[in-house]
Amino acid sequence: MPHSPESPDTEFVSILDVASSTGAPPRISSRVLPETLPILGLSDIVIFPGMVTPLMVESEASIRLIDDVVAGDRLLGVALQRKPDVENPRLEDLHPVGCAARLLKMLKFPDGTARVLVEGLWRIGLREAVREKPYLVVRYELRRDQKDDSVETLARFRNAQAEFQHISEMSPALTEQVKALALNTEDPGHFTDLVAAHLNLGLEERQKLLEASSVRERLDLLLPLLHREREVLSLSSKIQAEVASSISKSQRDYFLREQLRVIRRELGEEEGGSPDLRALRARLDQVALPDEARQVAQQELTRLEQMTPASPEYAVARSYLDWILALPWQRVTEDNLDLDRAARVLDEDHYGLEKVKERLLEFIAVIQRRRELKGPILCLVGPPGTGKTSLGQSVARALGRKFARLSLGGVRDEAEIRGHRRTYVGALPGRILQALRRVESRNPVIVLDELDKLGTDVRGDPASALLEVLDPAQNHAFVDHYLDLPFDLSRVLFLTTANWLEPVPPALRDRLEVIELPSYTESEKLHIARRHLWPRQLREHALRPREVIVPTPTLRRLIREYTREAGVRQLERDLAALARKATRRLGQGRAGAAGSRVRIEPDDLPAYLGAPRFPDEPAEGIRDCGIALALAWTPYGGEVLFIEATRMPGKGELLLTGSLGEVMKESVRTALSYLRSQAEPLGLAPVAHDREDLHVHVPAGATPKDGPSAGLAVLVALASLWQQRPVRSDLGLTGEITLRGRVLRVGGIKEKLLAAVRHGLRHVILPEANRNDWDEMPAEVRRQLRAHFVRHVSEVLPRVFRNP
Repeated sequence: MPHSPESPDTEFVSILDVASSTGAPPRISSRVLPETLPILGLSDIVIFPGMVTPLMVESEASIRLIDDVVAGDRLLGVALQRKPDVENPRLEDLHPVGCAARLLKMLKFPDGTARVLVEGLWRIGLREAVREKPYLVVRYELRRDQKDDSVETLARFRNAQAEFQHISEMSPALTEQVKALALNTEDPGHFTDLVAAHLNLGLEERQKLLEASSVRERLDLLLPLLHREREVLSLSSKIQAEVASSISKSQRDYFLREQLRVIRRELGEEEGGSPDLRALRARLDQVALPDEARQVAQQELTRLEQMTPASPEYAVARSYLDWILALPWQRVTEDNLDLDRAARVLDEDHYGLEKVKERLLEFIAVIQRRRELKGPILCLVGPPGTGKTSLGQSVARALGRKFARLSLGGVRDEAEIRGHRRTYVGALPGRILQALRRVESRNPVIVLDELDKLGTDVRGDPASALLEVLDPAQNHAFVDHYLDLPFDLSRVLFLTTANWLEPVPPALRDRLEVIELPSYTESEKLHIARRHLWPRQLREHALRPREVIVPTPTLRRLIREYTREAGVRQLERDLAALARKATRRLGQGRAGAAGSRVRIEPDDLPAYLGAPRFPDEPAEGIRDCGIALALAWTPYGGEVLFIEATRMPGKGELLLTGSLGEVMKESVRTALSYLRSQAEPLGLAPVAHDREDLHVHVPAGATPKDGPSAGLAVLVALASLWQQRPVRSDLGLTGEITLRGRVLRVGGIKEKLLAAVRHGLRHVILPEANRNDWDEMPAEVRRQLRAHFVRHVSEVLPRVFRNP
């Protein structure tokens, strides 16, 4: 028993949505209608030709009818039921005149019901039932409009249009599109159908209009209904005006009473204002505010005193005033600018990172000398787990300032930074002002975390909003959309963090001074675990140092075989797992005879953590020709990539696979062009390029790869393929090449060399321009690797192949 999903006044989709430019609704030719139609009974709606409306279908028979119609020509008949509660109506349960319709859309719901969108096409008369199971199918006759071009019909049409125009001026329920279409149409039949569909009529009145095939008869039926609707709307407008006059009188009485209350307060007869407003005024008198903020607060408080608490604007104004009074306009914390103490705090909280600590101490020294912040915004860039956020906490502790952290990951709305306009429901200031209110200080240390994960969409660009926040020349008068007052952010020490700078917009990157945090070496991880991570886990698990003992060899094996990362997050998670399991053993009394101590030896790790994730095995040997090891950098640390090349009979095509980016593809083409052009000077065997296809592949194709560092390794792999000489298994390469054979400088050297050490390599080939980077490497890395510096490709090939 389908029915309209909405109330009768709003149940119709605008005919303009499907109307043609001539003003008449599009209808398919009657010649394509079949001889029989399945009939869908309607309980609370009458559909007219040209009308588009949604229906809710619930019964099994109707659902099956809709499924068959969708699978067929999408044509069906709809008719009003005589009794709306009949679930499967027969022909005698329906009115004799309905409408042929076309099914436009269908949407099924999990509860078995369906919502459909149908468009009325033609009036039809139901003649006889062809079948009744599983749903009603009838033969019908098409009932065309009987048009009459007489003067009487035209007069009725003009009179109906005039009545409808009066109704449209008084009725807010009619859309502008419906008004324009009804008043501009020249077809009386289309006009009557349109008005009947949108006028507030009963079902029986609409059915009579549907059954009238004569346009003149339809106008005769419609004119009294239009006149009645006009009278009803006029009476409603009169009643509404009287109600509005009564409300105006109530408002006038309220203002008079408020004036009387003020007069009595001036005479000392009573204490004015509610306790809430008196408390706000007392706060306003006590809080130190700038002149502009105080003036706005006074105005808002005056407005509040004149409002009734029941007014919707009262809560908005009350919340706005509360934000003005709660913000730390003048409240600051005194800086502790003792450089020796700051150095001790940084050393206590972080091991290594000497260059980073040195730059932070220089930053604090400038603040000590100048007593204000007018410098660049520091951006800590490094892989996850290297301590970027905790460095911000250490700086706040060293300076004696409050600390706040704002995560920018996934922020796509500019209002998250600048705040929402007060015209919106539930408006709030942006995250910057929320953080300042939370820490109750105007000079905290605020870490803007995950700057590289900012998003953008139709709601604005948060990165552009951060320009005003972070620019020292602008943030002394930062205007939040909600507050709409200038707030001085120049005393705030902003620190930002990112895994890498590529996604950060150039305009925002220009405001930042980048401090790179490199990956940790094995020795540094060992010291961090011993000094920071393991003591923290002992405290979090309520363990005493003598109860659970983890020797240095155990930590070293844990670092080598269970973690392979740039930072120490996975290492801390594994240490937490050891602490949990040791706590359980202590609780169950398994720790030795007395049950008071657990000692975790290196051989015990598989029993605690399972099999090693990265067994300490020698690096995979290169036995075939056409393979080279490339040292790569990622935002999460260094990696060693296998570059594979092979050739086969073909037509000289170059195949590139492994999810390579455009830069890596260009590196492959550059290496190939150089080898082909310099084959004779390099001593390479001649190759019939026009009769062979070349395929270059980088394994782990599900991971996208791009960057300018793989050119040298690709060239070596191709040279190995042509000379049929395998490359050394203990050799890694990094460097970009040019068509002239020059080897260019690349970045991420420390991460790449740490990855080479982890994979057991012994030799690396680096560009000569990166020699300074090698000199800055930790001593333990230089002891395990031998670096070969090259300026030109001709220096590379003699060093890369295995001895015969």
